[in-house]
Formats: sequence, structure tokens, C-alpha cells
Amino acid sequence: MATVTAPALRVALPGVLKHRALHKLLLLAVVAAVLAPLAHARWHSGTWPAALTVDLTDPLTRVSDWIIDNRDSHPLFLYFFGHISNGVVLCVRAVYLFLLAAGWAGVTALGAFVAWRTAGVRLALGTAAAFLACGLLGMWVPTMQTLALMAVAVLASVVVGALLGLAAGLSDRMDRALRPVLDTMQVLPAFAYLLPVVLVFGIGVPAAVLATVVYAAPPMARLTSLGLRGADKEVLEAVESLGATARQRLLTARLPLARRELLLGLNQTIMMALSMAVIASVIGGGGLGDRVYQALASVDVGAALAAGIPIVLLAVVLDRVTAAAGRGTETAHGRLTAYAPLTRYAPLTRYAPLTTYAPLAAVAALAVAARMAGRPDWPDAWTVAVAEPVNRVVDWMTDHLYSGVPVVGGTADWAGRFTTWVLDPVRDGLQGLPWWSVLLLVAALAWLTGTWRTALTAVLAMTAIGVLGVWEPSLDTLSQVLAAVAVTLVLGFATGVAAASSDRVERLLRPVLDVFQTMPQFVYLIPVVALFGVGRAPAVAAAVVYALPAVVRITTQGLRQVDPAALESARSLGATGGQQLRQVQLPLARPALLLALNQGVVLVLAVVIIGGLVGGGALGYDAVFGLAQGDLATGLVAGAAIVCLGLMLDRVTQPAVRRAQKGA
Repeated sequence: MATVTAPALRVALPGVLKHRALHKLLLLAVVAAVLAPLAHARWHSGTWPAALTVDLTDPLTRVSDWIIDNRDSHPLFLYFFGHISNGVVLCVRAVYLFLLAAGWAGVTALGAFVAWRTAGVRLALGTAAAFLACGLLGMWVPTMQTLALMAVAVLASVVVGALLGLAAGLSDRMDRALRPVLDTMQVLPAFAYLLPVVLVFGIGVPAAVLATVVYAAPPMARLTSLGLRGADKEVLEAVESLGATARQRLLTARLPLARRELLLGLNQTIMMALSMAVIASVIGGGGLGDRVYQALASVDVGAALAAGIPIVLLAVVLDRVTAAAGRGTETAHGRLTAYAPLTRYAPLTRYAPLTTYAPLAAVAALAVAARMAGRPDWPDAWTVAVAEPVNRVVDWMTDHLYSGVPVVGGTADWAGRFTTWVLDPVRDGLQGLPWWSVLLLVAALAWLTGTWRTALTAVLAMTAIGVLGVWEPSLDTLSQVLAAVAVTLVLGFATGVAAASSDRVERLLRPVLDVFQTMPQFVYLIPVVALFGVGRAPAVAAAVVYALPAVVRITTQGLRQVDPAALESARSLGATGGQQLRQVQLPLARPALLLALNQGVVLVLAVVIIGGLVGGGALGYDAVFGLAQGDLATGLVAGAAIVCLGLMLDRVTQPAVRRAQKGA
């Protein structure tokens, strides 16, 4: 057996002691040795001490009562919030009435025309088929309600986001001020945005639109700033040398050069607005989301699926159209063009007015013809009832697949075992830890991945959760997040490695991942309820399915971007495929893998919270209960805890990503 000599030990030991991570852990150990006995002597309970909690029920109830009592009389509501609310209602109603006036034929033709001008004939046919499918499923009116709400929310989000991005892109001070705000807003679950606007605007369309704007504006702001700051310096210097003013440089150079980022921001804003508009049905947004919400509340999977399919179709169509517009802004030579897809049809570009106005005239004529024929609304005879057949399939699954399946067991058995063997032990383990040890663990993880400021922010976020009096539910939610992230990373890394190793696997996965990444969060609850029923395990399953595409994509891209020279060097030394993966690809792809971890945590948290609608419990249930019952005190406290939990998880995982990217 080999022995370590004294000189070797003296050489190795200083190197270990010089490691910064060890210094941080030693300092935390000293702090724990001093504070832990004091905390244990002062508060014997392992859970968060009641003496350190602040009951906000009475003050929040008083604030809620005051707002409700003064909503129709106080000048702040009459002359500010009231005007905003009325303006939102009028805009949504105007768009909705326009869509109804255009009728199903006009809306379908207009959507196909926009898709054709943006991306070509194939997407135009797909868009028309998507709208027709919405009508066939009997969801035409809810679809128009969702589109009306989205149109207003997207327009407001683009304006607000573009203005903020413009300010951040032109001013370093504004960029530094906005960056942490946008970072925080982008990691918060969608549910966290609902409660504050409900407190001010009440239940209804205005609250739904404004919550959507707050949720969807950050991507536009961030990408606008990125586009303006990434403009070609040589072009800007050339324009400035010609004597252009700052305004002329902005309008003639910086904005056109940032057009690709602006359209990407529009794409992201539209997708996030659709996701939030569906979730906002909980606070009276109406439309397709309301149909899904009502169906899930009664565990009517068939009705939920009938409303969920149009949501998916809308998401796919909007994503494809806006993505095609972004790709079409650059020609092969990098020059911008208004209608790049049409350059494939050279003869058409000679008659641009004809190809624009003739189809628009045909769209208008089709809408007028449908109205004159007395069929502006989708005919009831043309609908296909899918709820009852789907519910029969679900009933059959309940009888035959939920339990008792030989060898593999049923889906309900899987959910029960996952709850018993994974969720319960993780939750009991977290809740069984002394509260101060949880804070120390969070501090250690955040400090190891970041700086002392990162650790302080994470610890203060967890402390705020305890002070709010929701320590136990928050740890329950955290246990679900940790379990879902573990499953997501195992499946995502394995799938990403397979896709990076095989072009065929990547081609097969690409359309599946495209569809999954465009689906709103709400939709993922439908299949898991059909397969697993309700409970914490289905909420975790929905979170895994929602976060998995992003993890797979980031992992695949990171592994494929590894320097080919490093792989060739490893192969020349006789390394096998597995050795290349473990010793070359995975270490060099570390920034991408850490980014996948960060994105997986953020996406999982978002759906675990929504899982309160299907029995997930914990903070999600408190938020849903507060919204549904009008108990804003409970809902706001849960919402604040969700914000703190999201902030803590992001601070623990994000600094490692930045550090790895700088090291790369």
C-alpha cells in the first residue's frame, strides 16, 4: 500500500489551504460554531421560531379593505388607476369587436396573409389550419378573447420594453440600474405577478393585461438594449463622420442595425405574453385560459384538452411567424430587407404593391361575404366535440393504467412511489433541519458559487420567508423543486449527450423540442392530470416536462461547440468515445451545463408553483387559494415567499454560470 511521505504532505497541504472555497467554508464554520449554540439556546425549536415571525394578516387585510372601500372614490383610483383600467378595457373590447366583426373567415384569411408575407406559403397554410382547428373544437370565441387580450398586452409590453431598452442602450448608468431589476423579474414565477395587480385593479381584464405587461416587457427591454449596444462601431463612426446628430444616428444606424434583436425581442414578448395571458385566467382574464382553469378545477380532462389544443396551436403559429420575421431581416449579404422571404420569388418583388394590396382586398372581400351570408360566427354545426371521447379514454386509463399493470405497475403507482420514496423524504429532511442550518447551507452554496454579496442576498431572501411565517410551506415547495430539477438534469443531460453524439437523434428531437418550448406553462398540467391524477407528483412531472426542452437544447449546443481540435487530440491519443465525453467534452462544456442547471431551476419553480392548481400544495396552493377566495393576505404572503424563493435559487445557481463563462 502506498504511503504519503512527510515532504509530500508538506507540499500538498499548503496548496489545499490556499483554495478560496476552503477559506470560505472555514469562515462559515467559525460563524456557525459561534451562532449555532446561541440560536439553539434562545430558540429550541428546529423550525423557524414563532418569535421571529411577523403576522401581516391584519395590516394586509386593512390595506385590502381600504383599497376596496376607496376604489370608487379616492382620487388616486379615479384619476390614475381608474383611467388606466378604463383604457385597457376599451382597447381590449375594441380589438375583440374587430375580430368578431371580421368573422372566422376574415380572421383566418388575415392570419394566413400575414404568415404568407412573413414566411411563405407553407406557414400560411399551417396558420389557416390552426385557426380552423380552433373553430372545429368549439373554441372560436375564447380564442378571439385570448387574441384580443394578447394584442393589447403585447403592444403595451413592446412599447414599455422598447423605451426601457432604449434608455439602457444609450446610457451606461441606466443600464446598470435596470440590469438587476430585469434579472430579478425574469427569474420570478408568473404567479408572483398576479397578486400585486389584483390588489390594485381587482379581478378582471385590466389586472390580467397589466400582469401580462409586467411579465412580458423585460425580454423586449433586454434585447433592445443588447441590440443597441452591439451595433457595429465602424458603421456608427462612419455615420458620425458625416455630421449626423445623435437622433439621426439612432434612427438611421443604431435601430436598423439592431432590427434582428428587436424582432427577437418581439418574438419572446409574444410568447411570454401568451403564457401569462393563459395563466391570468385565474384573475379573470377569460378566454382559453379560463376554460382550462375551470376544467382543471373540476378535473375535466376532456374540456381542458379542448381548450389546451388551441393554446398550443396559437403558440406554435405565433412563434413560427415572429421567428421567421426575425430570420428574414438579413439577406445572405447581411443587408436588411423588409420582406426577405419574398426574395425567393423574384417575379413577385417587381409587383410588391400588387402582392400586398390584392391579397388584402381578397381578405376583406372574404370577411364581407361571410357576414353577408349570415355566417360571421363559427357555425355550431361545424364543431367537433372532443371532451366526451377524451374523458372516456381517461376513464379507461383510470380503470386499466392507474394501477394493477403487471410488472411495471400503473401511473398512479409511479406517482405514489415517487411521492413516498423521493418527495416525502426530501421534504421531511428539509423541514427536519434546524432553521439556522438551512440558512448556513444556503450561505455556503451561494458563497461558493458567487461572492459574499450573493450569499447575503440569498440568506436575506430565506430569512424573509421565515419572517413571513411560511417557512414550512416554502421548504415543501423547495423539496419539489429540488426533486424536479434532479430528474430534469438526469433526463436532460442524457438526452443532450445523445443528441450531441448523433445528427439523426438531433433531427428527430428538434421539432419535438420546438413545440414543447412554445407551449405555455398552463398546458403542461393537462396531460399529467390525465396520467397521474392530482397531487404533488403530477405537479413535479409537469415541471420536469416544461423544463426538459431547455436543458436538452443548452446541453446539446454546449457539447457541439467544444473545440474540434481538443477532440481530435484526444482521439489521436487513443481515447474512446466515453473517455472523450468525460474528459474533454463535459469539462469544456461546463459553462453550458451550468447554464442548463440555472435555467432548469427557474423553469421548474415556475411550474411547481402553478402545480398548486392540481394538488401541488405548499406555496402554490396558498397563492391559488388567496386568488380564488379573495384572501389577499394569504395570497400576497405566499407571493412574496415565492419571490424570495426564486431569488434565492437564482443567486445560488447564476453566479457559477457567469464565472464559468468568464473562465471559458
